[in-house]
Amino acid sequence: MIRFALDRRAFGALVAAGLFLGSTALAAAETIKLGVIGGDEEEIAEVARKVAAKDGLTIEIIAFSDYTLPNEALDRGDIDANAFQHKPYLDAQIAARGYKIVPVGYTIVEPIGFYSAKHKEFAALPEGAKIGIPNDPSNGGRALHLLAGNGLIKLKDGTGLTATPLDIAENPKKVSFVETDAALLPKQLPDLDGAVINTNYALGAGLNPIKDALVQESRTNNPYGNFVAVRAADKDKPFVAKLVAAYQSKEVADFLAQRFKGAVLPAW
Repeated sequence: MIRFALDRRAFGALVAAGLFLGSTALAAAETIKLGVIGGDEEEIAEVARKVAAKDGLTIEIIAFSDYTLPNEALDRGDIDANAFQHKPYLDAQIAARGYKIVPVGYTIVEPIGFYSAKHKEFAALPEGAKIGIPNDPSNGGRALHLLAGNGLIKLKDGTGLTATPLDIAENPKKVSFVETDAALLPKQLPDLDGAVINTNYALGAGLNPIKDALVQESRTNNPYGNFVAVRAADKDKPFVAKLVAAYQSKEVADFLAQRFKGAVLPAW
């Protein structure tokens, strides 16, 4: 048997080299936590996760059920990124809570729609109809703009994207508005004349946005495109570009077309 003698200095150098190589490998194979809303957005994130893995980025998907939670988790550092919101929503959250969160790349757009379990045509809504809308400022405003764009109400001139019922200038059918958590609107639909429901919650309730929505937002030039968001301090980190590229991949675009058939569209 041949024995090799190794002095203490040489052994220390080899150990240091091994530690250096190990840390380099770990840095190259980065793992992050990504927050999304459960349901269709979780399915889309799963496709992006597989694409990112080919680029050395491991993604752990954290699913939330409430719109307010992913930004709270991101701000606290519990997750590294989220992908669930549009710019008006983030702007409202920043104004209310002071988050230092920034958008870094578009993902999908889900045109919001008006649904009814009682009426087959939007024009058939009766006088005094009860209509559900989301109670957060950006999606509530989004709902009111959809209703105004289809002639049910008229908003005051200059009303922005975060309109509220107080911004209604004309309400000829004297409809009333039930403002509630966006996630609860599908369950409340049978008790209302109709509701404006975000597409992810509509899909989760078994509604088909293409067939079941009586009216729907424009599918082009839509200002409500969702995006990947990160803490401002992290926006230039390598994982960010990899995550955005994974979402904006052909694999994700193909999945959207096959799985949602036009209900959810690429926003990039």
